Amino acid sequence: MKNIYLLFLLISVTVFSQEIALVKYSGGGDWYANPTSLANLIKYCNQNINTKIKSKPGTVEPSNPDLFSYPFVHMTGHGNVVLSDADVSNLKNYLMSGGFLHIDDNYGMDQYIRPEIKKIFPNNDLIEIPANHPIFQKPYLFSSGLPKIHEHGGKRAQAFGIFINNRLVLLYTYECDLGDGWEDQEVHNDPIEIREKALKMGANIINYIFNN
Repeated sequence: MKNIYLLFLLISVTVFSQEIALVKYSGGGDWYANPTSLANLIKYCNQNINTKIKSKPGTVEPSNPDLFSYPFVHMTGHGNVVLSDADVSNLKNYLMSGGFLHIDDNYGMDQYIRPEIKKIFPNNDLIEIPANHPIFQKPYLFSSGLPKIHEHGGKRAQAFGIFINNRLVLLYTYECDLGDGWEDQEVHNDPIEIREKALKMGANIINYIFNN
């Protein structure tokens, strides 16, 4: 009976307990910048692409062993990011072991995050992800690649990645503000078509992680 219970528990955790988390980093940047975004993305994915993600996202520090509990972690903000040696080591092990990090520049993060990414992968460059990559293909087609959600510096939206053995392990979205598009409607008063575009792109990211 005990073995049957443990088997059931294992199956339940595998099938019903997917969970994603927000990364709480150091350096003074506002890691908490978009408080409603991940919950809204989870709700959208559970309703539209048949995921079973816990409705409340977790929060995890990059050096915490709990990082390995999440198949997907999200980082955002407008300012400074500082990763300690322990953060770097744990993040690298997490990503090399099958984890996935999405960094979404909320405008102002770029100059700080790029050197920190280089700490994690000193021998790998960020590569712009082409529009024909699977992450832009399903379940929603983005034929031109990463969509533009908010205008800031007038630059085009770009998606960059770190690939390890041809596997995308880190996605960096720049000049896009996906997370702003995931927020509650009244936060930025975005038109419904803009929010829908952001949520669909977020669903593509989640779908890619859970199915590759």
